[in-house]
Amino acid sequence: MKRRALYPGTFDPITNGHIDVLEQGLNIFDEILIVVAQNSQKSPIFTAGERVEMIREATVSYPNVSVSCIDNRLLIQYAKEQHATAILRGLRQVADFEYEFQIALMNRHLTPEITTVFLMPHEKYTYLTSSIIREVARLGGEVADFVPYSVLRHLAKKLSTNHTQPH
Repeated sequence: MKRRALYPGTFDPITNGHIDVLEQGLNIFDEILIVVAQNSQKSPIFTAGERVEMIREATVSYPNVSVSCIDNRLLIQYAKEQHATAILRGLRQVADFEYEFQIALMNRHLTPEITTVFLMPHEKYTYLTSSIIREVARLGGEVADFVPYSVLRHLAKKLSTNHTQPH
């Protein structure tokens, strides 16, 4: 039986920190399904479809990675439907842990056969968030070191559409 993990997130946009966690996960799991989640507490600049497209472009060289999207459902139920054995989460800093730990414990209560695996990105990405990337790009800063190349195109297009084109 293949070991399959779900890697959920809003990925608005996907960053090199996300890719780093994905690559670590591929050393543990046979397949990873990246799940673009809708989060009512966040206001993404990219639609779910655009985020799925960006992730597919950024992960095209990983044959055992696929991408899907869920909305208004429990991730743990989706994980069960997808025959996942684990949920993969990245932890950048201690502040991430408390929230992620609570979610992991609830998921364990709901579906004990699916575990949560926490991985840390390389230290050069510990301060990196999609929110920071969006803001730096919106204000004309250089983000090429922090996102896959394909994301740069999407950011430029989205920001020029919003009339806040980077300088």
